[in-house]
Amino acid sequence: MKNIDTLSSIEGRTLLMSIYKELRYEKQLSSLATLFQCWRICTNEREIFKFSKQEVTIVHPLGFFSGTALWMEEVVNRFYFSTINSFVYFGAAILLVLIGIRRFSDSVSDNLVIFGVAFEALMLMFMFVVMLFTPNEEIINNAANKENEAINEIVTEIGEIGRDFAAAVVQLEEMGLTLQDLIKQQKETLNLINKIAETTAEAVAPNPQMIETMEITNKALAGFSKTVCELHEAAEKLKREEIELAVKREVERILLDRFTKT
Repeated sequence: MKNIDTLSSIEGRTLLMSIYKELRYEKQLSSLATLFQCWRICTNEREIFKFSKQEVTIVHPLGFFSGTALWMEEVVNRFYFSTINSFVYFGAAILLVLIGIRRFSDSVSDNLVIFGVAFEALMLMFMFVVMLFTPNEEIINNAANKENEAINEIVTEIGEIGRDFAAAVVQLEEMGLTLQDLIKQQKETLNLINKIAETTAEAVAPNPQMIETMEITNKALAGFSKTVCELHEAAEKLKREEIELAVKREVERILLDRFTKT
């Protein structure tokens, strides 16, 4: 809950005006009820939240005289001056009518004219009192100007922060584009490295088709070697058979020669 030292401060006066508008226009209280509630708040009340949605506590109430003076300044003069001025003009109009009729006719008594003069004098005195408590607008305007200056400074700072943020966003976008280019270049480099690795692997490890061809060739060479060995064995066998046949023929010839000599 917020604490305010006194309603006579600038913050307190602003709070009082907001309370009046809330009571009069939001809660739809009558003018007399609104005036009475505002007078109580100005003079004695500490806990404003009893009458308004404002969660505020007044630390030092103003009392009867100071509170009434503040009430005259910030409520009666500020919100009812035009109404009082209208009553003054209304009393003046009645007085003029009564004096005019009294001038040309005896139907208006002297007491009625005196009553009109007294009413107009009373209205003028009341207007004098109300105007005597005219609020000092310069104080509130200066406070409002200071608040506006503070708000403008905050807005300017926010604008500068927004501009810096926009520049940072642009730089981040540029960095993002640069990173994308770097990633693209890195991908291209990786593709080149993969191709080089594949080429190196093919150079170090033979191609599977080449290995299959070499296996087939080895099998063919093994078969050819086996065939050559078989041919060699067959040739040796034929050679032995021819030698045996030649020996047999020579033995037969020798034996025949011996038999023929005997």
